[in-house]
Amino acid sequence: MDFSIQPATKQDAAAIHQLLPRLAAFDVPEGRNPDDLWHGDRALLEAWEKDENDCQVLVATDASGVIGVAMVTLREELLSHEPSAHLEVLALSVPAQGRGIGKALLKEAQRIAADKGAKSMSLHVFANNTRARALYEREGFSGELLRYYKPL
Repeated sequence: MDFSIQPATKQDAAAIHQLLPRLAAFDVPEGRNPDDLWHGDRALLEAWEKDENDCQVLVATDASGVIGVAMVTLREELLSHEPSAHLEVLALSVPAQGRGIGKALLKEAQRIAADKGAKSMSLHVFANNTRARALYEREGFSGELLRYYKPL
């Protein structure tokens, strides 16, 4: 393994910010602005930088620096109301793709969430983000809700 995963530090923040646009690195639905896809995640990261939330931020690093990030928040599960976690961000640099780094970040995020009492983990993914969906499905996630959208 030529990478490691560890909790992010504030010194990693600039590199993490640079990874956020990768959240729109797929066939973004027509009429959607790619920058809007990660605007809320940027705000979440900025709040974490100021110690204004308890978001768990993990980074994957190799000799070149930060190459991946996972951000997880703890929250009540939508239907059962049990303690749960939500995967807010999973993003990799282009050279990091296909090396098992996304899977490793996801597994570590789940471990940390479980250690903090979460009984489940949820996430959102666009229907046409096939690469991300394939990873999540391989790792045992399944679709539950569909969100429909129509511009007026």
